[in-house]
Amino acid sequence: MNELTRQLTIREIKSRYKQSFLGYAWVIFNPLAQMLIMSFVFSLILRIPSLNIPYPIFLFSALLPWNLFANSLSHAVNALVENAPLIKKIYFPREIFIQSTLMAKIIDFLLAALIFIVFAIYYKIIITWNILWIIPIFFIQELFTYGLALGLSAINLFYRDIQYLLSLVLILWMYLTPVIYPMEMVPEKYKLIFILNPMAVIINAYRQVILGGGSPNFISLTIALLVSLLVYLIGKQIFKKLEGLFADVV
Repeated sequence: MNELTRQLTIREIKSRYKQSFLGYAWVIFNPLAQMLIMSFVFSLILRIPSLNIPYPIFLFSALLPWNLFANSLSHAVNALVENAPLIKKIYFPREIFIQSTLMAKIIDFLLAALIFIVFAIYYKIIITWNILWIIPIFFIQELFTYGLALGLSAINLFYRDIQYLLSLVLILWMYLTPVIYPMEMVPEKYKLIFILNPMAVIINAYRQVILGGGSPNFISLTIALLVSLLVYLIGKQIFKKLEGLFADVV
C-alpha cells in the first residue's frame, strides 16, 4: 500500500463514525445484530436446514464475506463522486480512491470476524489446516470486487442511476447466493446459475474450509477465479478508458 492509499484509507475509516457515540463499535454491532435477527427468522420460524451445524455460525460464516462484498461495492461505486474536489485539483491514479475504500472495508471485516471467532469457540468448531484455503478464496473475492468496483464507479460518475440500481441488484444477488441456505438445497437444474455466480462459489468455499474442515471444490473455485479475472480486466479497461474524462464531469 503506498502512502496516499494509506492516508485515504485512514481518512475513510475516521470520517465514517467521527460523530457517532459508539464510534467504530458499530462495525461489530451491525453484523452481530443482523446475524441474530436473521438466525431467529430463518432457523426458528422458516426452519432453513444448516447441515447439522448450529444455524447462527452457519449463517455468520457466509454473512461476513457477503457483507464485505456488498459494503465494499456500495461504497466504492460512490468513491469517485465523493472525492470530486480532489479529482479536479490534482492528478494521481484515480483507482487509489477505489483501493482505499476497499481497504477500509477489509479492516471492518477483520474486526467483525472477531465475533465469528467467539462463536466458533462457543460452538466448538474444529479447525483444520484446510482453513488456510481462506487466503486464496479471499484473494478471488477481492479480485472480483475490485474489478466490479472499478467499472461501476467509473460509469456511476457519468450515470448516477448506477448507485441506485446496485442497491437493488445486491439485494436480489444475496438471495441467489447461498448465504441464508446451504448450496445443497439448490435444485440440480439450477446449479449452473450458482456455479457461474462467483459469490455463490466463494461463499460455499468459505463454509467448506471453515465449518466442513475440508477442501473447496477446485473446479468451481477455478471457474470463480477465471470469471473474477475477466471481470477485473473488463473493469480496469472501462476505468482507464473513462479516466481522462473524470475531471470534466465531476
